[in-house]
Amino acid sequence: MLVNIDDIKIKKRVRKDLGDLDALKNSLRTYGLLNPITITRDYELIAGERRLQAAKALGWTNINAVVMDNMNEVEQLEMEIEENNQRKEFTSEELLEGYKRLEKLRNPSVWMKIAGLFKRFFNWIKNLFSKK
Repeated sequence: MLVNIDDIKIKKRVRKDLGDLDALKNSLRTYGLLNPITITRDYELIAGERRLQAAKALGWTNINAVVMDNMNEVEQLEMEIEENNQRKEFTSEELLEGYKRLEKLRNPSVWMKIAGLFKRFFNWIKNLFSKK
């Protein structure tokens, strides 16, 4: 659900230090909001303060949110803690593998470029005959 950022109320939070938001702002600028924030039906923030603050800093007026109904204060706090506690960063090896794959996709070898040309050509022929 798309909500007006100014309507979101931020009550007392567990996280005190939001950290540097520059990388998150760059991500929002480049890819948009990948994971919506979580709010109550009364627009009280449950999870996603860093995303919300980064969006505000970028001048966004609306943000995607998941609305949770009928949650008491205990459940809201549990969700806030859980959302922040259950994240798992990539290991160094996983991150390195991901960047290697990305580099190959961005800069394919000559043979991969040729294979890609053949693939597009055969797909073009397939689409040409499937329209009839």
